[in-house]
Amino acid sequence: MADSAEEIAKHKKAYWIVGAFLFAGTVITVAVARLEFFDLGAPGISAMDVIMGLLIATVKSTLVALIFMHLNHEKGLIYKILVFTCYFAFGMIVLMVYSLLDPIHAAF
Repeated sequence: MADSAEEIAKHKKAYWIVGAFLFAGTVITVAVARLEFFDLGAPGISAMDVIMGLLIATVKSTLVALIFMHLNHEKGLIYKILVFTCYFAFGMIVLMVYSLLDPIHAAF
Protein backbone atom coordinates (compact mmCIF):
# COMPACT_ATOMS: atom_id res chain seq x y z
CA MET A 1 0.00 0.00 0.00
CA ALA A 2 1.02 3.60 -0.45
CA ASP A 3 2.47 5.13 2.69
CA SER A 4 3.67 8.55 1.60
CA ALA A 5 1.99 11.43 -0.15
CA GLU A 6 4.22 10.96 -3.21
CA GLU A 7 3.19 7.33 -3.61
CA ILE A 8 -0.48 8.26 -3.25
CA ALA A 9 -0.08 10.98 -5.89
CA LYS A 10 1.59 8.47 -8.22
CA HIS A 11 -1.30 6.02 -7.78
CA LYS A 12 -3.86 8.76 -8.36
CA LYS A 13 -2.07 9.74 -11.57
CA ALA A 14 -2.20 6.12 -12.79
CA TYR A 15 -5.92 5.93 -11.93
CA TRP A 16 -6.65 9.10 -13.90
CA ILE A 17 -4.69 7.82 -16.91
CA VAL A 18 -6.49 4.48 -16.86
CA GLY A 19 -9.82 6.28 -16.42
CA ALA A 20 -9.07 8.37 -19.51
CA PHE A 21 -8.21 5.22 -21.49
CA LEU A 22 -11.46 3.58 -20.32
CA PHE A 23 -13.46 6.62 -21.41
CA ALA A 24 -11.68 6.71 -24.78
CA GLY A 25 -12.29 2.97 -25.20
CA THR A 26 -15.99 3.48 -24.56
CA VAL A 27 -16.15 6.27 -27.13
CA ILE A 28 -14.30 4.12 -29.68
CA THR A 29 -16.62 1.17 -29.02
CA VAL A 30 -19.69 3.32 -29.59
CA ALA A 31 -18.11 4.80 -32.72
CA VAL A 32 -17.40 1.34 -34.14
CA ALA A 33 -20.98 0.29 -33.43
CA ARG A 34 -22.76 3.42 -34.65
CA LEU A 35 -20.70 5.41 -37.16
CA GLU A 36 -20.39 4.29 -40.76
CA PHE A 37 -16.86 5.73 -40.95
CA PHE A 38 -15.63 2.95 -38.66
CA ASP A 39 -17.76 0.29 -40.33
CA LEU A 40 -15.39 -2.57 -41.12
CA GLY A 41 -17.77 -5.14 -42.60
CA ALA A 42 -21.17 -4.96 -44.20
CA PRO A 43 -23.39 -1.93 -43.53
CA GLY A 44 -24.87 -2.08 -40.06
CA ILE A 45 -23.48 -4.20 -37.27
CA SER A 46 -21.44 -7.04 -38.73
CA ALA A 47 -19.16 -9.72 -37.35
CA MET A 48 -16.10 -7.47 -37.71
CA ASP A 49 -17.80 -4.76 -35.65
CA VAL A 50 -18.55 -7.29 -32.93
CA ILE A 51 -14.98 -8.57 -32.99
CA MET A 52 -13.60 -5.02 -32.70
CA GLY A 53 -15.97 -4.29 -29.82
CA LEU A 54 -14.89 -7.45 -28.01
CA LEU A 55 -11.20 -6.63 -28.53
CA ILE A 56 -11.71 -3.15 -27.11
CA ALA A 57 -13.66 -4.61 -24.18
CA THR A 58 -10.83 -7.08 -23.54
CA VAL A 59 -8.28 -4.28 -23.37
CA LYS A 60 -10.52 -2.27 -21.07
CA SER A 61 -11.16 -5.19 -18.73
CA THR A 62 -7.44 -5.96 -18.62
CA LEU A 63 -6.71 -2.38 -17.57
CA VAL A 64 -9.34 -2.56 -14.85
CA ALA A 65 -8.02 -5.87 -13.54
CA LEU A 66 -4.38 -4.81 -13.57
CA ILE A 67 -4.69 -1.29 -12.18
CA PHE A 68 -7.91 -0.98 -10.18
CA MET A 69 -7.86 -4.55 -8.83
CA HIS A 70 -4.07 -4.36 -8.26
CA LEU A 71 -3.37 -7.62 -10.10
CA ASN A 72 -0.17 -6.15 -11.53
CA HIS A 73 1.46 -6.71 -8.11
CA GLU A 74 0.32 -10.31 -7.65
CA LYS A 75 2.40 -13.47 -7.56
CA GLY A 76 2.67 -15.93 -10.45
CA LEU A 77 -0.08 -18.30 -9.26
CA ILE A 78 -2.85 -15.83 -10.06
CA TYR A 79 -1.64 -15.60 -13.65
CA LYS A 80 -1.54 -19.39 -13.99
CA ILE A 81 -5.14 -19.55 -12.81
CA LEU A 82 -6.08 -16.76 -15.23
CA VAL A 83 -4.46 -18.55 -18.18
CA PHE A 84 -6.26 -21.79 -17.27
CA THR A 85 -9.57 -19.92 -17.04
CA CYS A 86 -9.07 -18.31 -20.46
CA TYR A 87 -8.07 -21.68 -21.95
CA PHE A 88 -11.20 -23.30 -20.48
CA ALA A 89 -13.47 -20.47 -21.69
CA PHE A 90 -11.99 -20.68 -25.19
CA GLY A 91 -12.57 -24.44 -25.20
CA MET A 92 -16.19 -23.98 -24.18
CA ILE A 93 -16.72 -21.45 -26.98
CA VAL A 94 -15.19 -23.86 -29.50
CA LEU A 95 -17.49 -26.65 -28.27
CA MET A 96 -20.55 -24.41 -28.57
CA VAL A 97 -19.65 -23.36 -32.11
CA TYR A 98 -18.96 -26.99 -33.00
CA SER A 99 -22.39 -27.99 -31.70
CA LEU A 100 -24.04 -25.33 -33.86
CA LEU A 101 -22.25 -26.72 -36.92
CA ASP A 102 -23.48 -30.25 -36.22
CA PRO A 103 -25.40 -31.60 -39.28
CA ILE A 104 -27.94 -33.38 -37.04
CA HIS A 105 -28.74 -30.07 -35.30
CA ALA A 106 -29.10 -28.31 -38.67
CA ALA A 107 -31.64 -30.86 -39.88
CA PHE A 108 -34.09 -29.94 -37.15
